[in-house]
Amino acid sequence: MTTFQLFLLIVAGGVFYLFFKQLFSGNYPKRGVDFEAKVPNERIGGVSRPDKVFAKPKQEVSRIEQLIEMADDAVKKGDLLEARKAVQSALILDENNIEALRREGYLYLEDREFEEAKKVYDKILSLDPDDDIAHDSLANTLHKLGEDEAAMQHHQKAIELDPEYAPHYFNYANTLYDLGRHDEALKQYQKAYKLDSEIEEAKEMIKKLEENR
Repeated sequence: MTTFQLFLLIVAGGVFYLFFKQLFSGNYPKRGVDFEAKVPNERIGGVSRPDKVFAKPKQEVSRIEQLIEMADDAVKKGDLLEARKAVQSALILDENNIEALRREGYLYLEDREFEEAKKVYDKILSLDPDDDIAHDSLANTLHKLGEDEAAMQHHQKAIELDPEYAPHYFNYANTLYDLGRHDEALKQYQKAYKLDSEIEEAKEMIKKLEENR
């Protein structure tokens, strides 16, 4: 064996020795530990990869809810025609959607189409007999139609269903006032104002009725 061959043998032996030493020492490079999100919305991909994110998907708003929101926005702007279109579109999708029916009833009242409004509120109550808002709205509608006995019954039912809701007392008081039953109206205005002192109209009516006693 030449000196050169002996040198190569020593080098090879050294390499094998270092390789096996590293292997059995447990210090060899390992696969990286997976990153796991600790909470549902924690980012994995980071800013550079926003598509790689564990996040709860946003609650999608249904088409009916979008249309109802469009109707409400249109009413705020005074565009009742646009509001009616949005409500009608919502009712095409679901003819028994109570929130859409509420808007339809309101729009009929604004247009003074009281018979149509009555039909809408009757329909809501056929779907949910314990809907106090519908009872109250129907009472107001019936009063406009001169059906005051029925109106009184629905005012009272609305109050029975939600005795803590001030507008029910206020609307009942308005009907009583229109019928000339001022003492009864005063009591209802007082109840409304006691529950909600922000109803300035109730405060004004209390003052007016007390002065005229």
